[in-house]
Amino acid sequence: MKHLFALRSLRLSTAAVALSLFVGCGDSEEEGTDTDGPLYAITTQQLVADPVESYVVVTPDAEKAATLSLDGAIKVSGRALGVGIPKSGSVYVVSDESATVTRYKLNSAGKLEAAGTVSFASEGVTSLGEYQANFQFVSETKAYFFDGNAARIVIWNPTAMTVTGSRPLDSLILPDTVMAFSGAVVHTPGQIHMPVGWRPVEGTNVTKMAGMVSIDTATDTVSVATDNRCGYTHDAVLGTDGKVYVATEAYGAAVRRVMGQEAPEPCLLRFDPQTHLFDTTFYRSLESLVGGGNAGALIPSPTAGTAYVRVLDESIAPVAEGTHPRTIASGTGWQWWELKLDTLTATRKADIPSTSGSVFLFESENQTLYTEFGAGAASTTFRVLGDNGKATVKTQGLSFSFLQLR
Repeated sequence: MKHLFALRSLRLSTAAVALSLFVGCGDSEEEGTDTDGPLYAITTQQLVADPVESYVVVTPDAEKAATLSLDGAIKVSGRALGVGIPKSGSVYVVSDESATVTRYKLNSAGKLEAAGTVSFASEGVTSLGEYQANFQFVSETKAYFFDGNAARIVIWNPTAMTVTGSRPLDSLILPDTVMAFSGAVVHTPGQIHMPVGWRPVEGTNVTKMAGMVSIDTATDTVSVATDNRCGYTHDAVLGTDGKVYVATEAYGAAVRRVMGQEAPEPCLLRFDPQTHLFDTTFYRSLESLVGGGNAGALIPSPTAGTAYVRVLDESIAPVAEGTHPRTIASGTGWQWWELKLDTLTATRKADIPSTSGSVFLFESENQTLYTEFGAGAASTTFRVLGDNGKATVKTQGLSFSFLQLR
């Protein structure tokens, strides 16, 4: 089996996009000028560069309109992420080009200084990346890294910067497939629940298999559940009934749009965090929930017991023949629908503007932000979840990680 990153194909589709789109757009505040207010570490991946490179920017700007400059940012080779415990003053920077975690600490001037490294190579890890959610922090002295490539959970100490153990996930290895963990996890008391998706090594389809890895944060005991009724279930939310609802993400919906009946139907499943089993009596087509159309994703809503589903609007974003599903999923034109999990009724949220289908949620001081990716992976705009999707900070490249430092 070959282990590859699920987003690697973006490099091919963005090579022709010029970084000059952002030349001269450095109108944000200079790093370290605000000594009292919130500070954020935003990591952006420059996929149009050859070789690919990333930047970690420290900025007070997250909740207002601003365009970030990369001047003075920390440069990292490859596709990098900045992860950590919010408001701890530290960010752990990783890249898909190595198995090394580098810790940076915020100094009194509001700048980041390197403060130690730890390598996961001893656990068979060769690269770190994918999504911020692959790193889960339990406390200042305990964290997990979910590695789809090595099919393993690495346990490590973020304070001592040491590896303390690991848990193999061999049962999740499927022949000739790429396994990838989710960009969104669900927490229940004493447990972390990580959705899993697969796709074939060759081609653009997705594998008709859903998975969930649950880990007990006190004992590090791992439970694995799979279900063969649904594919690319990378999105999950916790319902008021205590159950975890798991759905096909926007990429799986885009694959369905391109491949038709050859691809698995995007769908919704239900998982019990107590029994660690999928509910075999529960299955819903996402298309049927929104009255038709290409539907995918399940994004937590600010309203308890509800979640957002995304529906492709081709009047805004027409799909040309031969378009890659990743381009469709990352492109604009995805409507927001609010789904009530108890009644499974969905309503179009016309007050939230249609935007890119693949989004990530991040918490700032006062707001929940979601990402909107620009065409050709040239930019990321953060928008407020609510407030009519008001735009805030914008950066060049793709930002898959965001952390409040203080």
